[in-house]
Amino acid sequence: MRGPQWMDNGMSHIWLPYTQMKTVLPPLPAVRTSGCDIHLADGRVLTDGIASWWTACHGYNHPHIRDAVSTQLSRMPHVMFGGLVHEPALTLATRLARMLPGDLERVFFTDSGSVAVEVAIKIAIQYWINRGVSGRNRLLAFRGGYHGDTLATMAVCDPEEGMHALFNGVLPQHYIMDLPRDRMTLQRLESCLLESGDEIAAILVEPLIQGAGGMLFHDPVVLRHLRTLADRYGILLIFDEIFTGFGRTGTMFACQQADVVPDIMTLSKALTAGTMPLAATVTRTHVFEAFLSDNPLHALMHGPTFMANPLACACANASLDLFETQPRLEQVRQIGAQMAHELAACRHLPNVRDVRVMGAVGVVELETIADMNRLKAALIALGVWIRPFRTIIYLTPSFTIRPNELSRLTDAIRRVIAQGAAS
Repeated sequence: MRGPQWMDNGMSHIWLPYTQMKTVLPPLPAVRTSGCDIHLADGRVLTDGIASWWTACHGYNHPHIRDAVSTQLSRMPHVMFGGLVHEPALTLATRLARMLPGDLERVFFTDSGSVAVEVAIKIAIQYWINRGVSGRNRLLAFRGGYHGDTLATMAVCDPEEGMHALFNGVLPQHYIMDLPRDRMTLQRLESCLLESGDEIAAILVEPLIQGAGGMLFHDPVVLRHLRTLADRYGILLIFDEIFTGFGRTGTMFACQQADVVPDIMTLSKALTAGTMPLAATVTRTHVFEAFLSDNPLHALMHGPTFMANPLACACANASLDLFETQPRLEQVRQIGAQMAHELAACRHLPNVRDVRVMGAVGVVELETIADMNRLKAALIALGVWIRPFRTIIYLTPSFTIRPNELSRLTDAIRRVIAQGAAS
């Protein structure tokens, strides 16, 4: 079947993400979104089960966000953030500082999650340089972790994850450990810190759920262990909440379930509810103060061209309005309860290793996926947009999804597994 003319003309000039372009099947031409639906050029409508890589937390085309963008567009779509500031960015920074726990109150805006983590790494290393401490230029991160695709972030992802394996030997070397889930892994982590803590600038972790590494869950006590060890060995603690922030795990921020305040936090994904690119790196007061100096070299020398874009900040402020006025966390609770009930039927199907749910994240982990393209096609044939990866089929729906739409998603997962589409 031929696609629309713009697709036939354009595919020979585009480079798609995470794709072997020689063997890739033609992507689907999307022409419109609404609520939890993606409308295709051929008239089909797919129920979106992953909210466009976990971003569209209020659904697509929410009128309040759309109106905020329209108003801001007529007023000032962009202005450089060097030497100038504007109301949308400063209002957003103030609101984030009030929402976040502890004294996480200094906000540095960027335009993608990977760059937000790059900035966090840069801040952590320069923090020690500015304080006159030499040698603290390595990070400690965790197996199963994923923090982005730029060079610095690739270096702190799980080296066994595979996606960045071609760059082994090129990337900076950091410490990659097992999460401290039990006494043995906790002791190994502390031994590493005891032996090499004076080389480590910061500990970096995705709190509660390691997302792109396999939707791997861990208990809040893990975060308390990390805070204790970071304090004991005088190391900064970074929480990458790009996936987990803004309600996805059941609380506004995942760290709140552990009652732990990191020294640095990164945010993106649902920050603008999937409407515009925006990210933030937020630090506690003592981290920011290490950059205050009469020495100009102690400044944070970083500044993306579209940093704090007013349109994106207007989106984020409108999204926060919805979190304040709509029962989003209660909707997350209901989504989690429904997914736990409906996905439970998958536990007894062949090839299923595990079923797990946290907040508005539902995961069916398989023993193997023999033919990923076949599985994806089977899901699309059932009218749903779900993107399995590795050995998992997962759901991260919009918080505004209706119960019948969610049932359509969970039923599609059950049916493709029962029919052997993943085997």
